[in-house]
Amino acid sequence: MANEKAQNVQDVFLNHVRKNKTPVTVFLVNGVKLQGIITWFDNFSVLLRRDGHTQLVYKHAISTVMPGAPIQLFDATKAETAAPQGVQPREVTAAAGD
Repeated sequence: MANEKAQNVQDVFLNHVRKNKTPVTVFLVNGVKLQGIITWFDNFSVLLRRDGHTQLVYKHAISTVMPGAPIQLFDATKAETAAPQGVQPREVTAAAGD
């Protein structure tokens, strides 16, 4: 096994937007929309800063985190070589009534 520490996509994403000070929009499960820059995070919470004020947001209350600009987390060429062979992406369509 490699000596590399396995990272989950959540930590990679949050660390990327934190380091690059990328503005984000955070949607909460109750529909509230928060905007700012992520300055810190751990397993349970995120610190979001805007206009000199900091908010502590619990991860269990977060629905979606949307960066204000496109980001690239992984090298696409490495991701393609690591993909299982013969597995094709499938198209997802909305069900009737959605």
